[in-house]
Amino acid sequence: MADTKPMPNEADPIVDWRTASSSPGGLRGSAAMEIQTRQAQRLVHGRGATDKKAPIIGLVRFATTMRRIWRAAALDDPWADWKLLQTYESLTENREGINALREQTERLLASMPGIEIDVAQSQSPCTVPLEFSNPYGFMGAYLIADFDRTARAILTARHVGLMGRDESERMLYQGGRLVRSAFNAPQGFQYQGVTRDDVAAGTAKARQAIENLGLPPKEVLEGTLRAPVAPDIRDPKARSEPPPGLYDDEDDDEADAPAGERAESYGSAVAQETGT
Repeated sequence: MADTKPMPNEADPIVDWRTASSSPGGLRGSAAMEIQTRQAQRLVHGRGATDKKAPIIGLVRFATTMRRIWRAAALDDPWADWKLLQTYESLTENREGINALREQTERLLASMPGIEIDVAQSQSPCTVPLEFSNPYGFMGAYLIADFDRTARAILTARHVGLMGRDESERMLYQGGRLVRSAFNAPQGFQYQGVTRDDVAAGTAKARQAIENLGLPPKEVLEGTLRAPVAPDIRDPKARSEPPPGLYDDEDDDEADAPAGERAESYGSAVAQETGT
């Protein structure tokens, strides 16, 4: 009697059983960001709150917050999807703003006839290994990398006398504010444990979530409008327990930190302000 046992992975029966049953392991890779200015490095670290100063959200805390939102969006949480969309738009728009500042400064550096000015580079750049569990951590790093390049151009223009100190400080502040604004976009998110089906059914939890957070736009509730970068929504059968990290913050500060941040050091290299 012929063997009717189904082939692994729905393979063609002509394939050898051992070949069909073997699967590649999970993908692993590495990424790193080179920082050349102290202004950009501060945006990686952020700043904790003190009695005299408000906190500044840096890349590490931004990525940690986005990890929670990403996981909640995979559980069909419409508020998480709404927050992903808002954050994506903020990252995209603010990156365009930073690059507009860079292009303006680079045109200034190229405006002197007969003189070629190279944008200054740090003699000891700081390398930050990046290990994030979702794309938004990397997207935040791209924003800082753009700002770092812009800051180098601005500081170079100041050093060679094409830009005054006040103007350069204004542009550096403007660029840094664009990064901080994007990193602030996801702040305040609270996981409610509510799905689109709950909202449609008008459950008590859904009504409470609407009272707490407001009602997302109709297209978001219907799932027809999502961020271009968003997770697949998990099968309802796989949602019996929320993934770790949505409710408790016990290890969140380390879960999405750059590798060097988890080791509490970037090594001996310290980014130097260029062009001065």
